[in-house]
Amino acid sequence: MTDPGTKTIVSGEADKAEAAYVTTTEVQRPASLAKRIIPCLDVKDGRTVKGVNFVDLRDAGDPVELAWQYSQQGADELVFLDITATHERRKTMAELVKAVARQVNIPFTIGGGINEIADADVLLNAGADKISINSAAVRNPQLVDELAAAFGKQFVVVAVDTKLVNGKNLVHLNGGRIPTELETENWINEVEDRGAGEILLTSMDHDGTKGGFDNELLKKINSRITIPLIASGGAGNVQHFIDVFEQSGVDAALAASVFHYGEILIPELKRKLREKHIEVRL
Repeated sequence: MTDPGTKTIVSGEADKAEAAYVTTTEVQRPASLAKRIIPCLDVKDGRTVKGVNFVDLRDAGDPVELAWQYSQQGADELVFLDITATHERRKTMAELVKAVARQVNIPFTIGGGINEIADADVLLNAGADKISINSAAVRNPQLVDELAAAFGKQFVVVAVDTKLVNGKNLVHLNGGRIPTELETENWINEVEDRGAGEILLTSMDHDGTKGGFDNELLKKINSRITIPLIASGGAGNVQHFIDVFEQSGVDAALAASVFHYGEILIPELKRKLREKHIEVRL
């Protein structure tokens, strides 16, 4: 009798093997690859900005210049999130993507204002490696299916902003300003089923506070999905990165202000992670 959660190979013809899986609450994940360090650049009116708990924004520099600096420092990937409310959004972001693609040789994701296939097509053709959707996915869950079918799930990142409300982690929209009744874990399971290739989970309660990641929630979600999980919200020092990888097992950790203002330098961060036997690319 097969133990729960194990993979069984059913013998057949010599050149064939069929895998049967017995599901459990916790997902059996493949052996992990090197952990990724990802600077995030929130872009408003062509500039990088950063706030606390999604508000009180202040300027953090030119996004293209910062992207180049991070690629030189050893960042594994970059995430750009457009928070500009403008009808010229698609054209403006396409120009930014082209400028970044000329400057860096590491993968980068672009998000914000992607509401249909055409929006994603423009950004991917301009040079982005992945696209990220957030509020648009909640308003139209079928968009996740459509993007995965059109471009492949490896190109589709679903960003989720979560906040603890009356003991429940609930999904929030529009940069965290609009609460929904969607429970975060259920929503993440749904978008994985629909074809998301990666989850970017931001804890609004931790965002910008520099008090550490929400490791308990991250561990819980990470144990129940098979796609990569990126932790976001709360990074304040090197120990927070060590904790999130050791305690939650996430695939990547994302931060903004600690990188933008030089509070944590990526080469030093990666050396410290290596000292703790956490595999990263140097």
